[in-house]
Amino acid sequence: MIVTDARASVDDRGLWATHPKDRDDGSLRLTDLYFGAGGAIWTLQHLAGAGAATDGPSLAHHLAPMRQQTHAYHEALGVQTRAYLTGDAGLLLAEWRLAPSPAIADALAEVIAANTHDPAQELMWGAPGTLLAALHMHRATGEARWVDLFRAGAQALEATFVRVPDFPTLIWTQDLYGAQRQHFGLVHGFAGNAFVLIQGRELLPAKSWTRWSPRLAETLAASATHGDDGINWTAGVGPTRPGRIAPVQACHGAPGMILGLADLDQPIDGLLLGGGELIWRAGPLRKGAGFCHGTAGNGYAFLKLFERTGDQIWLERARAFAMHAIAQSRADLETFGQRRYSLWTGDLGLAAFLWDCLNGKARFPTLHV
Repeated sequence: MIVTDARASVDDRGLWATHPKDRDDGSLRLTDLYFGAGGAIWTLQHLAGAGAATDGPSLAHHLAPMRQQTHAYHEALGVQTRAYLTGDAGLLLAEWRLAPSPAIADALAEVIAANTHDPAQELMWGAPGTLLAALHMHRATGEARWVDLFRAGAQALEATFVRVPDFPTLIWTQDLYGAQRQHFGLVHGFAGNAFVLIQGRELLPAKSWTRWSPRLAETLAASATHGDDGINWTAGVGPTRPGRIAPVQACHGAPGMILGLADLDQPIDGLLLGGGELIWRAGPLRKGAGFCHGTAGNGYAFLKLFERTGDQIWLERARAFAMHAIAQSRADLETFGQRRYSLWTGDLGLAAFLWDCLNGKARFPTLHV
């Protein structure tokens, strides 16, 4: 139903009406991978290719104009235009996946190279995100230039993985939205950076990975907060703001830490399972059904634990969250009179999660290669 509704709701520019939860005034039709049409188009192709939906129009010809719109929007705001989830890199990759050409690949390589030393140092805007694009391209083409780009980015990340005051081991500092902080989460911090390095470890020299692997495990352990209900992670180094509690969602908190590090080749099972118990006891999120800060994202942590351990209880818990997320999506549809046609925040991300629950695998579009 989600895919059918999405195909019926797209306009003649390949765009969907922006959901009120994604943009308060609803006037801007978003185009990026995170909560825009680029992510929607990627997901529709992903679901059809996986056999979860019938084939439909690719909408590939809309992606170049979308990229131009997004680029101009970011330039007008005075921010960089290269980002993976919100900018040029992600939309170039989405375009190449549907209509490969040397020109698109060359443009993407230039963007990745230019983003190598971006100070954001996180998945959404920084080099880790664009390195994920390089990993996608290498696995699709086998070309050596993507290995070179990935290694250059990994070297830049290693140089900035350092000790800071008030934290006992190595961590990255994010220069983001006018502030500097050491975040732990998947979208804006340590877990997202670790995820990219872990997923692309075959592209790294063996000696490089032998340095990375134990260091990532050490930082995961050092950042964990242990309690009676399990293990969680705060948003970052330093005290939590007054009146706030540590989040439990994919972007910040235990779900994102599990998603980011579940494939690490280190004895970290106790930490990951403790995080899974905390997610289960906390229950589905009230924020909605989506991936980034919703029930589907938390459920994906259970799928990763099932992949790592083979323990059926994690698949059962993922499917229980899936049923709750379906009810949340239906309730939002009744409240707002429209679906949330986005990948990271809305119903298309939920559709990907439901399919993965049926198959017992975690293959979130744009994230897992």
